[in-house]
Amino acid sequence: MDLIEPFTREPRIAYFSMEVALRPEIPTYSGGLGILAGDTIRTAADLELPLVAVTRVSRAGYFRQEIDATGSQIEHPDSWNPEHYASRLHASIAIPIDGHDVWVSGWLYIVKGRTGANEPVILLDTDLILNRSEDRTITHYLYGGDLPYRHKQEIVLGIGGARMLQALGFSIRKYHMNEGHSALLALDLMKRYTYPEADIRPYEATCDIPRVRELCLFTTHTPVSAGHDRFPYELVVAMLGDYIDLPRLKALGGNDALNMTQLTLNLSECVNGVAERHAETSRRLFPGQLVHAITNGMHPAIWTSKTCAALYDKYVPGWLHEAQLLVSADRIPDQEIWQAHLTQKQALIARVFSETQVQLDPERAIIGFARRMTEYKRPDLLFAEIDRCDPWRAICLSKSC
Repeated sequence: MDLIEPFTREPRIAYFSMEVALRPEIPTYSGGLGILAGDTIRTAADLELPLVAVTRVSRAGYFRQEIDATGSQIEHPDSWNPEHYASRLHASIAIPIDGHDVWVSGWLYIVKGRTGANEPVILLDTDLILNRSEDRTITHYLYGGDLPYRHKQEIVLGIGGARMLQALGFSIRKYHMNEGHSALLALDLMKRYTYPEADIRPYEATCDIPRVRELCLFTTHTPVSAGHDRFPYELVVAMLGDYIDLPRLKALGGNDALNMTQLTLNLSECVNGVAERHAETSRRLFPGQLVHAITNGMHPAIWTSKTCAALYDKYVPGWLHEAQLLVSADRIPDQEIWQAHLTQKQALIARVFSETQVQLDPERAIIGFARRMTEYKRPDLLFAEIDRCDPWRAICLSKSC
């Protein structure tokens, strides 16, 4: 039986993301971007929305962290086997990278909704015998390697993902790009909506940019310029060759270097930030762009503890299916909320002790700090005024510091 055929019977929204948190055992995510992507797909399944997600298989994950005796971080591959969780798809496509074809295949992972609906997730994979050894590792690491490696990853995600959906028989209503990593899918759409009957420079003369914009949506997450991927045009030309029209690409993606966020902004009909303040900041970063605000959400069934879920079931029936009902959570007696909090805190303390042999004091506030350690995320912000923590007598826990 064709595993994909049931998902191709109606047009779908294609949701592209560099990382997606499918489950803890599958290290295809490193932080908030992937968490949000996973929750978006789970929510779509619960709501029975026609979605197909596209990401990379990331066989070696982001990394598995070890802290040595001196407190320094040691990074190890965090490998997983897609055969244990997904099904191999019998389709492959070729994309031009660095003067030769790179073959891309895929895996199908299915996200099951609470009502029985399923959402397909396509995990792109270049680890194929048809490819050169250096190309087989393009989809190995989530974020890693040098700039050319990263550019190849985004070519596979954007161009490869768009072509894979076409090869599998999907009819796509909209392409939703979760951050700018998949911006190159818009270039594939530009190729698709270019009409060769023009006499002179057919790519420039007849590319239906309005149609491409009509198909594309974009969510931007990073409110600082350092978080937006940029690639020098020398590298872009070396990797993609005559696949691109350089003057047009510079007009859309920036004159000095290819800014993936700017390219996506210029080729998307609708753009949103992930909070009101974030949308304001994005409008300042990219003057003239209309950036709406849609505050990040979460999938309640994944993130609500059993203790709190039982409390909500008692006082806010239906909250799991209509999360907005939680605005009436103030009807829950304070003492019961506090007791649920203490129960979860004891569970956290027990988990920390089982893994680290460190015994935390339940009478003290516990501040947890866990995020990807990159400078633009301002990891030192929490400690900028450390004296203010004294009144709380707080303990700061971090496996990343």
